[in-house]
Amino acid sequence: MFKIGKEIWEKLIQLCEGNEQTKENRLYVVSQKFENIKKNPGESMTEFDERVSSIVIELNALGKTYPNRDVIFKVILVLPKEWDVKTMAMRESKDLKKLELHDLFADLKAYEFKLKTREKDQSASQLTKALVAVKV
Repeated sequence: MFKIGKEIWEKLIQLCEGNEQTKENRLYVVSQKFENIKKNPGESMTEFDERVSSIVIELNALGKTYPNRDVIFKVILVLPKEWDVKTMAMRESKDLKKLELHDLFADLKAYEFKLKTREKDQSASQLTKALVAVKV
């Protein structure tokens, strides 16, 4: 009976996790996702955070871990140009080696919120100026 139970258990593991070649292929695909990750146009920082985190979690589950520092630098390097001012300020003011990923994204989300608020204020200001110009 023990032998049958063990065989069943091993078969379940193989069905759920796949064989070694399947695991290697998954690891390769997920590693490529990590290496090629970029923040997509129109993607919110929350969505980008979720995407990066899910890739890092999947890599960990497959036995591949990147040092936190490497993940932080990867995220900073793949942000679009409009984030250069923020990332440069962060590089100068924070010890990125000690920064946690969730803290990085919290900082980036706050900055994104500030940018969106500023854009709304500017468009409202421009609309007001346009209305005043039309009245004059």
